[in-house]
Amino acid sequence: MRRSAVFPAIIFARMFARIFVGIVMLGSAAWGQTSAQTRVPRNSSPDVFLITIDTLRADHVGCYGYKQVETPALDALAADGVRFSEAFTHSPITNTSHVTILTGLLPSVHGVTDFGVPLSPQHVTAAELLKKHGYQTAAFIGAVILDSNTLAPGLDRGFDFYDNFPKTDSESADGRNNPRWGRVERRGMEVVDHAESWFDKHRAGPHFVWVHLYDPHDPYEPPPPFSEKYKDHLYDGEIAYADSAVARWIAFLRKAGVYDNAIIIVTGDHGEGLGEHGEETHGLFLYDSTLHIPLILKTAAAAHHGAVIDAQVRTTDILPTILSATGVPAPAELNGESLFPLIEQAAAAQAPSNRELFGETDYPLRWGWAPLRALRTENTKWIKAPRPELYDLHADPKELKNLYPTDSSRAQNMQAEITKWEAKLPPQTNASKAAETLPDPKDKVDVQNLLHRAMLAADDNRSNEARQLLEKALKIDPASPTAFRQLGELELAAGDSSKAATHLKRASELRPDDSAAAFELGEAREKSGDWPGARDALESSLKLSPSQISARLLLGHVYLALKDAKNAEDQFEAALLVDSSNSDGRLGLAEAQIQQSDFAGALPDLEAFTKSDPRNAAALRLLARAYRGLGREQDAKRAEEQAGALEKK
Repeated sequence: MRRSAVFPAIIFARMFARIFVGIVMLGSAAWGQTSAQTRVPRNSSPDVFLITIDTLRADHVGCYGYKQVETPALDALAADGVRFSEAFTHSPITNTSHVTILTGLLPSVHGVTDFGVPLSPQHVTAAELLKKHGYQTAAFIGAVILDSNTLAPGLDRGFDFYDNFPKTDSESADGRNNPRWGRVERRGMEVVDHAESWFDKHRAGPHFVWVHLYDPHDPYEPPPPFSEKYKDHLYDGEIAYADSAVARWIAFLRKAGVYDNAIIIVTGDHGEGLGEHGEETHGLFLYDSTLHIPLILKTAAAAHHGAVIDAQVRTTDILPTILSATGVPAPAELNGESLFPLIEQAAAAQAPSNRELFGETDYPLRWGWAPLRALRTENTKWIKAPRPELYDLHADPKELKNLYPTDSSRAQNMQAEITKWEAKLPPQTNASKAAETLPDPKDKVDVQNLLHRAMLAADDNRSNEARQLLEKALKIDPASPTAFRQLGELELAAGDSSKAATHLKRASELRPDDSAAAFELGEAREKSGDWPGARDALESSLKLSPSQISARLLLGHVYLALKDAKNAEDQFEAALLVDSSNSDGRLGLAEAQIQQSDFAGALPDLEAFTKSDPRNAAALRLLARAYRGLGREQDAKRAEEQAGALEKK
C-alpha cells in the first residue's frame, strides 16, 4: 500500500459565528437567507459538516500567515467564522487522530493507537450520538486507511452511509494510469462528488456529514494545474488542490440552501515533518511540525466574522463543541471541552484560558522503538522519551534547543504535570511499560525515512530501488525487523520464496510478537514446499492473532499437504465460523472430509456449492470424489465430465 507508513489527515474546523445567543436562535428561525436557488426550511437542529484534511500543517495555510500557497476556500471560511490559531492534535497518526476527533477521547483512552485496531463498542462516536437525535449521517473518506472494512474497524458506527473503498482495483478514471487512485486513495474532488451525490438523495435534515480529504499526504502528486503551479513545492500543491475541493463542497452547500444554517468545522488530523528534526513525514515525533493544525469553526448565523482565538485548544474539543451547538447531551467520559466558552470570553474582551495538550504516539513501536508522550502548555513542551526533551516555545518555537536537564526546575514541574495526566489513563500496555528499554526514535529517524521511501518504491513497482534503500537501512541498523520484513515481502512478490523465507525468518526472530511477519513466513515456506516449516510459522502467527481468516485457510491447506486431514478440518471450520460463505474454506473443508472418507459429510455442501457456482471445476472434481466414495459412479462420471469441459475452455 503506497501511503501506508505514516498516514495523515486534517480535520477542518470552522464553527461558530455566533456565541451562545446565536446557538439558541437556531431553533427559532423558520427560514434562512441563502444564496441558493432553492430555499429550504431551517431545522431546529443545525446541519453539521466536518471536513478533515490529512497531513495539513497550520503554517502552510494562507489564513495562518503562509504566503506561498493559495487557499481561498479556507481563508473565506476563516473570514466567515472563527479561526483557532493554536490548535493541536493529540496524535500524528491518521487513524488515531480521527478516532480522537470523532470520540472526543485521548488515544490511550479509545485504544486505537495503530492501523487495524478496532474501536471498542464502549466508546460512542459523534455519528452515533447525533443519529440518536434524528440526524442523517454519512462519511466520505479519501484513503483506504480509514476503510472500516479493513484498517479502521468500528469507525463507521453510527453512520447511515460510510463510503468504504470497493474491492476492485480501481473505481476512477485516474486508476487507468496509476493503480493507487481508487485502490488506496481518492482525489479530493471524487470524495466531494460522492458526498454531493449522497446529499442530493437525502435532503431531509438535519445532517451530520464528514468529508475526509487525503490529498496533502505523501507522495505529493497534485493534479494539473496545481502540479505545474507548485512544481517546486508539491506539498503546497496538494494543499491548494484540497482547498479547491473544499471550495467545491462549500459551493454545493450554498446552492443546496444549507450553508447559512450549518455548523462547519475544518481541521487537520496532523501536520507533516518536511524534514524538520530529520522527520520527512509524520508519526514518529511529537514536535509542533506534526501536531500544530488548522482549526476553523463556522456557526449558524455566522456571528464573529473573522474572529481569531489565540488560546491553545485540542482536537478532543471538537466533539464537545458539536454536541454543545446541537443540544445533544455529552457523554461523561469526554476528554475535551466545548470551544464556545473561549469564544464567549473573547467576545467579552477576556483573555481565553489555554488548555493543556497531552500528545501521544505509539507509532515507533511498529519499528521496535520507544513510544513517546508529550505535554504542551502555553509556552512549554515536555517530551517524555528515553532521552527527555524540554522546550521554551516562546523563545524557541522550532523546538531546536533542548533545555533538559539544564532547566531542572521547569523539568520537574512538567514531569509532575505529565504524571498527573498519565494517572488518569487506562493501565499501560507491556510495550509502553518497556519504553525506557527501547531505542529512542530520535536515534532512528534516518532508518525510518529509508524504510518509508522503500515502501513507496515497492508500491510503485520500483523493486530494485526498494532493495537498495532497505539494504542501506540495514547498514545503519543491522537488527531492523521492519527492513528484513520488507525485504521478505519484496522477494515474496518477486516469486523467490526461498530468499523471502530467509528474510522473514530473521524478521520473526527479531520481533517474535509480529503476527504478520510470521504469517508471511508461513506463506513463503508454503510456496517453497516446506510444509512443516509453514505449519510452525502459521501456528505461531495464529497464537498471536487468532482471528486471521487468511492464516487459518492457508494453515488448513498446509495440513492437507501434510496428510493431517483432521487438523485441516479444524482450521477450515474455524475460518467458516467467521465467514460462512468463504469459497476457499468450504472447498478446503470438503477436501479434509473426503481425505477422512467422510463422503456423506462433504456431499451436501458440495452439491449446494456446485448449484450456486456451476462453473467451478475444482468444486466439481471434489463432488465427483464424494460421489465415488459413496458408490455413485454415474454421478461421479457426470461431475468429472462437467469439470473437464470447463477446464478445456
